[in-house]
Amino acid sequence: MENNRNYVIDFDSTFTQVEALDILGEISLSGKPNREQLLADLKSLTDRGMEGGLSLRESIQKRLELLQAEKSHLEPLIESLKGKVSSSFVRNEDFFQENKDHIFILSNGFKEFIVPIVSQYGIKEENVFANSFVFDDEGKIIGFDKDNVLSSNNGKVEQLKALELKGDVYVIGDGYTDYEIKAAGLANKFYAFTENVSREKVTAKADHITPSLDEFLYLHKMNKAISYPKNRIKVLLLENVHEDAVAIMKKEGYNVSTYAGGMDEDELAEKIKDVSVLGIRSKTQLTKKVLDNAQRLIAVGAFCIGTNQIDLEECLKKGVAVFNAPYSNTRSVVELAIGEIILLMRNLPDRIAEMHQGKWNKSASGSYEIRGKKLGIVGYGNIGAQLSVVAEAIGFDVYYYDLVERLALGNATKCSSLQELLETAEIVTLHVDGRAANQNLIGEEQFQQMQEGSILLNLSRGQVVDVKALKKHISSGKIKGAGIDVFPKEPKTNNEEFESELRGLPNVILTPHIGGSTQEAQENIGNFVPGKIIDYINTGGTTNSVNFPNLQLPSLENAHRLIHIHHNKPGIIAHINKILAANDINIVGQYLKTNETVGYVITDIDKAYDADVIKELKGIEGTIKFRVLY
Repeated sequence: MENNRNYVIDFDSTFTQVEALDILGEISLSGKPNREQLLADLKSLTDRGMEGGLSLRESIQKRLELLQAEKSHLEPLIESLKGKVSSSFVRNEDFFQENKDHIFILSNGFKEFIVPIVSQYGIKEENVFANSFVFDDEGKIIGFDKDNVLSSNNGKVEQLKALELKGDVYVIGDGYTDYEIKAAGLANKFYAFTENVSREKVTAKADHITPSLDEFLYLHKMNKAISYPKNRIKVLLLENVHEDAVAIMKKEGYNVSTYAGGMDEDELAEKIKDVSVLGIRSKTQLTKKVLDNAQRLIAVGAFCIGTNQIDLEECLKKGVAVFNAPYSNTRSVVELAIGEIILLMRNLPDRIAEMHQGKWNKSASGSYEIRGKKLGIVGYGNIGAQLSVVAEAIGFDVYYYDLVERLALGNATKCSSLQELLETAEIVTLHVDGRAANQNLIGEEQFQQMQEGSILLNLSRGQVVDVKALKKHISSGKIKGAGIDVFPKEPKTNNEEFESELRGLPNVILTPHIGGSTQEAQENIGNFVPGKIIDYINTGGTTNSVNFPNLQLPSLENAHRLIHIHHNKPGIIAHINKILAANDINIVGQYLKTNETVGYVITDIDKAYDADVIKELKGIEGTIKFRVLY
């Protein structure tokens, strides 16, 4: 069937990520004393020309005067531009090869650097329409061919009229001159390409905003390098996750929205309807009600260590993978614990408050060094174990208790029961998870078991300590001091008042759930979690998922990857393979992991197959979610 579609594509900031004359300026103006100002002026002229605020000819003339460029600068310019072709154009090189007879580069730039770039993608030189430089005898660029229609306003329109293209015409570009083609009635549609730059005056005129070539190819049901345009994957990040996380997700091409605080159940249930990836910290509760509304959700990122705020089992049942950052804020929590222990052992919270009230209370009474004191760590996981090492290094005798068998680090002593630890330690610090069994882990009975004058730290979960019992034993003096960072009920935003029975008690440090809130920890989390989510979306890999069977997968090469999430029952993989065999499809590789709830099978197959195969695979009884990657 003959192709009756023609594709008219701009060059600067569309085919390439940059404006070529701006890069030429960086080369030609190198060493000039006022280089930075000249480059800023150059960019301003470019933007004004692209937005239609300056006549094209005037924009070109003024830019060439600023450039002071010559022929010898073109070779390094071309080499630079080869590495700056738009990412979605690079990965969809097949589109250019397959449609080279119907692709036209229409640019107000210059052929001298455009042809060497686009010809690498199979585009014919005779299909490139652009301006030409004028050189003097010494090779300096002194102007441009003023007879070329593309050097004047409305030049693209006149050039396209002269081409008399037969069939449909689609224009892809980032400038106002690209829109003018559609406005003149010479194109079916104008697609504002925003992968590299977005100009409001241009996008306002577009038939469709196209954040990548993938989006254009998806709309037209054409072959493309990736399964689904990333700009269509909506990401919602709550609770001020680190800016690095936002930047990483946006750079990957996702449609990212952010929200400063947490959301309550009803609000999140509404907002999540078209969200594919959700990022939260500790305040937002991801409940069954919310998940029932999350029909498009495929992954959740917990930008913290704990995941008790997430209904992991319901996520699993719905085929939603959950990732957290189990190690990223470990050091921050350990340092806060050490700092608070020292403050409480010296009774400093009260001394500091008195000083602010003008009271000078110089005394050593009730103030102790930490050296040689017995520190009891409840929960010997990542944080507890690192705290053990640091605490021993500064002089503590360390004891620990954990439900799971854990190897002692350094000279730490393992306790056989929680009671043994509480009766032994002078300082007790809690580093356990938020499972239901840990509700009121430290209550009236446990306070009775602790030594007179003990210190208690809770930097783990709010529900782990019975707050009423804690208040009683602080008031009686049984507990000499406490450092509490987490609470059964916490404000969702910084604008809500914090309410607690512990306010105003002596030698008590209250902090607003900031154990992991350091710049270093948040940066670590902000980099770690997005990487896991991106890997899951791009490859299906589930390494470090807290609820999915963990699969580390090889990179996908020259194949399609079928991702099938199903209820864990016998016969599913046999059914998958039966369908593939019946359709004469070759399996390149297959990977399976299960847990008690779901099965997760990855099948890499040859590219050639009928679309009905996908329908059959989706229709297998017990299927929860199905995706195709390529």
